[in-house]
Amino acid sequence: MAKHFIYWIPAICVATLISIFSTHYFSSAETSRILTPFLHWIFPAASPHTLRRMNTAIRKLAHITEFGVFSIALFHGVRGERNGWRWQWALATLLIAVSYAGLDEWHQSFVPMREARFRDVLIDSIGALLTQALVWGYARFHRPAAESVELSEKTTTT
Repeated sequence: MAKHFIYWIPAICVATLISIFSTHYFSSAETSRILTPFLHWIFPAASPHTLRRMNTAIRKLAHITEFGVFSIALFHGVRGERNGWRWQWALATLLIAVSYAGLDEWHQSFVPMREARFRDVLIDSIGALLTQALVWGYARFHRPAAESVELSEKTTTT
């Protein structure tokens, strides 16, 4: 059991970070106190409306990024010590990620200065799905090289 647990440590760490990001310390009101002045410094001619929209876009990209990283960590846990890519592993990864996204939003419904939004679950899910597509592409395009090395080793030993 402990042997398999080690593969889940990255996913547990990322899930913990996601939960921390769901606190009131990372609410829109709190992060805009840092992001908006920074964006105003970079784009001094931007209107307050534009700065708010940029702040929202950055926050939604953060959702995609954090659930993309979570998706990779989950895939690592699901796959364990096995190699390669299987659709069953990706499906299990997506089910866990989407479930956690829903749980995260439900948690936010109890947090002051936060609110649960189904839209955020969809954004999180898109991040996990896009990342699993990248994981699939990485596995697909790196598999032929590994197989060719195995084939060349077999022919040199026979």
